[in-house]
Amino acid sequence: MTRYGEYSTLRIIAGTARGRTIESPKGRDTRPTLDRVREAIFGAIQFDVENACVLDLFAGSGALGLEALSRGARCAVFCDSSKDACLTVEKNLKELELYGRSLVVCADALMTLERFANEKREFSLVFLDPPYASDLYKSAIEKLVLLGLLADGCILILEHDKRREPDIAIQGLEKLRQHRYGDVAVTKYIYSSEKADASSTQTEAEA
Repeated sequence: MTRYGEYSTLRIIAGTARGRTIESPKGRDTRPTLDRVREAIFGAIQFDVENACVLDLFAGSGALGLEALSRGARCAVFCDSSKDACLTVEKNLKELELYGRSLVVCADALMTLERFANEKREFSLVFLDPPYASDLYKSAIEKLVLLGLLADGCILILEHDKRREPDIAIQGLEKLRQHRYGDVAVTKYIYSSEKADASSTQTEAEA
C-alpha cells in the first residue's frame, strides 16, 4: 500500500518469474513493498513458501503474493479495496503467467474475510500491508483467527511503520522476530491452533 510519490520498477526476485517486471498502481494510494524489503522478507520465510496457500491482504501491486507464486506457492488470493490495485494485480498475474493459481478480490478486506470463512478457505501464509496510520492489521488478524482462516503453523508477515509497534495479543499467535529497513518494520508471527485451543479450554475451565 503507499503514500509517497513515484517508485522504481519492481521486479520478481526469484523463482519461475525471476527478473520479470511488475507494475504498481498509479498515484499515491498504494505503497509497493520495495525489492530490498521483499528480498529480506522472503529470505526469512524461504522454507514456508513452497506449496503454501497465500493470502495477500491489502495487496496493492500484489508484489508479495506474486513473489510467493513465483517461488512455488500452491495458490494465492489477493484482496484490495482499490479497483486500480485489483486491475494492476490481474495484469501482473496474466503477464507473469500465474493467473491459474490465483484469485483477485476487489472488496473491503474485513468483509472479504467473512466470505472466505463461508467458502471454508484456510491459509498457511498471510501478508498484511495495511495503511500505516491505521490499526486495520489488528482487526484483520483478529478476524483471521476468529473465523478459522489460519492453518496450524500459519506464518503471518506484517509490514508497518517502525514507529508504530503492533499491539496484538491473540491466543495462539506468537511473535517470532522483527526487522527494520529504514522507516519500515516487518514483524513475523506464527499461529498455533493447538495453543489457541488450549488457552480457550483453560479460560473456560477458570470461568
